[in-house]
Amino acid sequence: MKARLLGLGFLALAACTPSASSSPGPTPTPAPQAAAASATPAPTPADADALVGQPAPDFTLPAHDGPPMHLAALQGKPVVLYFYPKDETPGCTKEACSFRDAWQAIAKTGAVLIGVSADTLESHRAFAEHFKLPFHLVSDPDGAIGKLYGVPFEGYHKRQTIVIGADGKVRKVYRKVDVAVHAQEILGDLGAS
Repeated sequence: MKARLLGLGFLALAACTPSASSSPGPTPTPAPQAAAASATPAPTPADADALVGQPAPDFTLPAHDGPPMHLAALQGKPVVLYFYPKDETPGCTKEACSFRDAWQAIAKTGAVLIGVSADTLESHRAFAEHFKLPFHLVSDPDGAIGKLYGVPFEGYHKRQTIVIGADGKVRKVYRKVDVAVHAQEILGDLGAS
């Protein structure tokens, strides 16, 4: 799968071009490489959707654009965690650019959008700069955080999204994602008009 993703990387440019009209994203700054997860057990595939209504498993992960993201510190704001396989690949680029293009509407809801993959912070910085992504990208190199949310990991994360309410509880879990419409689905979940 990894070879297939890398072999199709050239198609990413056709799927999404850098946005000249989008406001630039946050200025990338180095972030510490330490990551920590809570002791919350990972859901098994049979009970993965049992996450809905439960407190979201806490984590701290390094972000491409500043200090590490600590989920508990974001309580009071909705959070969208979108797990994706790899920077600069066709589907992942299309999904990221869709979120970028919907960013103003997402930001108006007060939500924090966090993309999660196993890629390095350097890869995330290049990806964010290339496509002017105005949201956070975090590095989960061993899939530990994805596992807390029941996201399969085989060297890369399966594409899935978790919507967390301002109360810190999981509101919705997308185990299947259609990148062509996903940003609009998320806007609906956030109550954006």
